[in-house]
Amino acid sequence: MTAAVTRKRIAISGIVQGVGFRPFVYRLAQELRLGGYVLNTSEGVLVEAEGHPEALERFLEGLRRRHPPFARIEEMIVTDAPPAGETEFAIRSSEETARPFVLVSPDLATCEDCYRDFTDPGNRRFRYPFTNCTHCGPRYTIIRDIPYDRPLTTMARFQMCSACQAEYDDPADRRFHAQPNACPRCGPRLTLLWEGRVFDSEAGDSEPVLRQAQRLLAEGHILAVKGLGGFHLACDAENDAAVRRLRERKRRSDKPFAVMAPDLATVAQFCWVAEADRAVLLSVERPIVILPRRPEAAISPAVAPFNNTLGVMLPYTPLHHLLLLDAPYRLLVMTSGNVSEEPIVTSNEEALVRLSGIADVFLLHDRDIYMRVDDSVVRTFEGRPRLVRRSRGYAPHPIELGAGLEEVLACGAELKNTFCLTKGRYALLSQHIGDLENYETLAFFAETLERMKKLFRVAPRVVAYDLHPDYLTTRFARELDVPLKVGVQHHHAHIAACMAENGLRDKVIGVAFDGTGYGTDGQIWGGEFLVADLAGFERRACFRYVPLPGGDQAVRQPWRSAVSYLTETFGSFRDWPELPLLEAVPPKTLELVQTMIRRRVNTVGTSSCGRLFDAVASILGLRHEVTFEGQAAIELEMTACEGVEESYFYDLETDGLWRLDLRATIRAIVADRRRGVSSGVIAAKFHNTVAAAIVEVSRRLRQAERLNRVCLSGGTFQNMYLLRRAVAGLRRSGFEVFLHSQVPANDGGLSLGQAAVASQISGFRTRR
Repeated sequence: MTAAVTRKRIAISGIVQGVGFRPFVYRLAQELRLGGYVLNTSEGVLVEAEGHPEALERFLEGLRRRHPPFARIEEMIVTDAPPAGETEFAIRSSEETARPFVLVSPDLATCEDCYRDFTDPGNRRFRYPFTNCTHCGPRYTIIRDIPYDRPLTTMARFQMCSACQAEYDDPADRRFHAQPNACPRCGPRLTLLWEGRVFDSEAGDSEPVLRQAQRLLAEGHILAVKGLGGFHLACDAENDAAVRRLRERKRRSDKPFAVMAPDLATVAQFCWVAEADRAVLLSVERPIVILPRRPEAAISPAVAPFNNTLGVMLPYTPLHHLLLLDAPYRLLVMTSGNVSEEPIVTSNEEALVRLSGIADVFLLHDRDIYMRVDDSVVRTFEGRPRLVRRSRGYAPHPIELGAGLEEVLACGAELKNTFCLTKGRYALLSQHIGDLENYETLAFFAETLERMKKLFRVAPRVVAYDLHPDYLTTRFARELDVPLKVGVQHHHAHIAACMAENGLRDKVIGVAFDGTGYGTDGQIWGGEFLVADLAGFERRACFRYVPLPGGDQAVRQPWRSAVSYLTETFGSFRDWPELPLLEAVPPKTLELVQTMIRRRVNTVGTSSCGRLFDAVASILGLRHEVTFEGQAAIELEMTACEGVEESYFYDLETDGLWRLDLRATIRAIVADRRRGVSSGVIAAKFHNTVAAAIVEVSRRLRQAERLNRVCLSGGTFQNMYLLRRAVAGLRRSGFEVFLHSQVPANDGGLSLGQAAVASQISGFRTRR
């Protein structure tokens, strides 16, 4: 007897648009001889399938297990529906629902199939720089609204030719409903501008333009190239004069440039590449990966001054591939197309104005960029990627928060800003915004916020912000007209971010180390041990306060932190042992700063771990002034020798709050230096001391609180030497250690923690 025909209605939410999901559903239904349909909605994908019960069960299992690699099913609701007698399966037009919300895919790096297309002389897309399919290409940067259909993207103005339209309409083709689908006949085109001359892609032929761009790069020119989420500035990374000229014009003193190599073999000529690094370099996200540089690497020293690492990425668009294929250079500097700390440039008109003093040549195209998105930056640790900057390829991937109550906007911090919106159970972080220290970046923040609110249908009723009263994000949040405003202490937000991405809700020991965070006592925190959950925290230990003379000026001048620690340890500078600092800073200036410290004029107390690292770097003569945030600490880390096990003594005092007193450490560092111990050994012993202190304080807190989970967060934990030592020591002591992976440990992940705290607090108020 034949089983009765049944029908299922399947509502699927997650990242299921723009990743080849509907063609997959269509092919699976055809394979199992089911009737029905699939369509995009403003909430995800809706399927109705009709057939024999056994085939439907196999269909549901296939949806869960065989979906496209870049799809992400968050929820699949299956209900019974009355049979309609359908025996054919169709892909229907999209429809908008009453409560529209759908997750959006990040931009995807060029897939192998498309790479073969534009490198095959017999293919109609040979050397076409905008080749893509449902498995790759622009997504987040071109979507104006949902559902994800071509009219709602920046590809709307390009009408497909008959060949592209046939691919787009064919469910068996990998370009079926690939919204950016195009070819040389009907798609975006390149234009090169140089010395008043215009080189166009005539009849869609990009070859002359690409060859001209390669020739000019090889001659040492600086190229502004319109990429996926904005412009890059490019030059030959082995041409020292070109790199130095780019650095000078961009007003970027020492901060490293990223480089782009054509393939892994080339990367291996310049850097050591571990298996985990290789996997991230080749991943669909294609971030910049920070790698140890080979000492013999023939690269301009101006690419990454005073640095033994390189930030390297592989091409992620056909245009980048084509600039590096068969090129007369091995790798290119590929840095953000902006001036100083302003946002990355996105439009042709903006580039020609704002980058005219930097670039010699402009390589433009006519596909608009809707979302401004920088490159992501990653380091690997314990075989996993650890984000330093979360942007292209990762944003706007959601992070699961659990049951959501109110919709929240978390405004993030001032440096390395991201903001976070919550919708349902998801946290949706923006791409990297940057340092909110100028009008242009604040405008970028506001522009991106409005676009994400529209895209994800979020109307925040709660806003979370940092406690620092002078942050632009704090002022922005306080001026919003929302029912609930939640101030979240900086280091609590760090620990809450680590908890949120690791799915933790119960109390943990939180170690939050960074440069600056406004404390509840009005002082500058930064070396903190908290007992925390999402609802609140207790500060249980910290570094002993030292005076910070000059406030923010001390961040740019590490010698000021050194003066503070040395004054606390030895007294007047006239009584100090011989140190490089005494030659670097005039006696009158030292006397003035010590007077500021003594009288507490323009001086604030700080427990900052970042300023401690600055002080040691200056004491060792490595760096007295910095040109970018964290520079002194980075150089101190790079100086540290491997294989050193010794550490220094420190004091741990308590009056209800444990205080780490590092004066004995400073005294021992100075003594080692006077004895001729190398800076590399001293730096290693110092790092070992900080790691040992983390373990010791955590052990004492475990004994007092009966807690065994430790979350490590804050920018200091991007120091791989310290992280390795701290994690190993904590695990040897039996702790369960939690780290960041989905968001940065630095302030780029702070908005997630703010959102998690605000969600918890608003939940308490709602339940009451």
